[in-house]
Amino acid sequence: MNRRSFLSLGAAAALSFNPDRLLAAGAGADWTLGFADLESDLDLRDLKRVYGRPPLDLSGDLFRNGPAKFRRPGGSATHWFDGDGLIRRFRIREGRASLAARFVDTPRRRTDTLANAVVTGGFGTRPGRDARIASPDDVNCANISVQFAGDELWALWESGSPFAIDPETLATRGLKVLRSDLAGMPYLAHPRYEPDGRVWNLGLAGSRAIVWRLSPSGVVEAAQVVELPLASYIHDFSATERHLILVLQPWVQERPGSPLTDGHSWKPELGTRIVVLEKADLSRRRVFETEPFFAFHMGDAWEDPDGTLHLDICVYPDASFAVEGGARLLEGLPLSSPLEPELRLLTLGADGACRLERTGLVAEFPRADGRFAGLPRARTLFAGGGRGANPLFQSLGLQDWKRGTTDSFDFGERHIFEEAVFVPRRHSSAEMDGWILGVSLNLDARASELHVFDSRRISEGPVCTWRADVALPLSLHGQFRAV
Repeated sequence: MNRRSFLSLGAAAALSFNPDRLLAAGAGADWTLGFADLESDLDLRDLKRVYGRPPLDLSGDLFRNGPAKFRRPGGSATHWFDGDGLIRRFRIREGRASLAARFVDTPRRRTDTLANAVVTGGFGTRPGRDARIASPDDVNCANISVQFAGDELWALWESGSPFAIDPETLATRGLKVLRSDLAGMPYLAHPRYEPDGRVWNLGLAGSRAIVWRLSPSGVVEAAQVVELPLASYIHDFSATERHLILVLQPWVQERPGSPLTDGHSWKPELGTRIVVLEKADLSRRRVFETEPFFAFHMGDAWEDPDGTLHLDICVYPDASFAVEGGARLLEGLPLSSPLEPELRLLTLGADGACRLERTGLVAEFPRADGRFAGLPRARTLFAGGGRGANPLFQSLGLQDWKRGTTDSFDFGERHIFEEAVFVPRRHSSAEMDGWILGVSLNLDARASELHVFDSRRISEGPVCTWRADVALPLSLHGQFRAV
């Protein structure tokens, strides 16, 4: 494995200068509160309980990650996905909740702070003349998700290394070198977990992928490069007990560089290809073909006794939100078309057939019961579509694939609802029997709120809600650790 040649396809950075505009936070519609800047870390503070009673058996920490600083006097980010990563910790103990938040101390954040401008580029922001980019980790925002690894919390991006975080102080311990000979190799923000805690992940560079296998404590057990039939954008992938499933959508890399959006083109004539790799032997694969679509996120896949694979996935008609939607939101402009990803069930038959079952549900951020990761299951959590002036999501839903039913709760268009996370009820082994945690931005209160739902009665609304004394920018993904 040659690290330099692997990275050459995906890590080169174009240094052409494009003057930035200073984007005014909070201008126009009040939903822009979700894309305003947080100027500094948040010290620990108690949350105020504003509704209901917290479950007595719910105790632990919800860590969430997302972009939270976009604008500087000398030049600003021009895409939502290019803000500095902020780790939020919602702590629940004995019926009380608290909040602390801290920015990830990345080389990118230090460079931009010194320049007093966003100069490093990224997903949809062009780098400036003062950019110092020698590797993907110089552009790494560490702003998408988190992963537990032993006594550390890792802040994840999609094209660089993890950053190790102290889960108590939220201080950045530094860039995580997974193996000395693989320093700087990319590591996606959506690892897949087996029920025993083993981790699978990918890193992408053009039409090549490195497949990572890690122990629950974050030690590399294996790393192998595989060739793919398409240089597709991959934000997420899925896995069963025996297989990895890679969805190669027709948003294809034609040239490396920064920003990523400039180097990719939408080519629907290529269709979508799904590559299924055997975990035990990555050289053994099957390739399925289906209609062109775009997707950021998918759930844990599962397998029938006859070898048929199932995968829940949130499908967009094209890549327009990735290219321009995130830019418009940051600028305070309404989306040019409604954000309506559809929850679908992708079935890959043992006979080679591929089907996409429609639900008609506007949905994103699919999550499942982690105890059934890769195993047969029936239920998927999701954030449901908004309406009116709300450009993102405003409801919580639970889809039951076996029954064909949906249980949901709508907060209304004055809330922007983020991804939901499932926490099992103590002493219960039944699938999706427990508590659902979700954060929303309450536009009327101008504050972030933490909600707890009973998974068996979602439509009845939260059983408990806490409110912060601050409105945090919208986060993307998180994990819960029970204590």
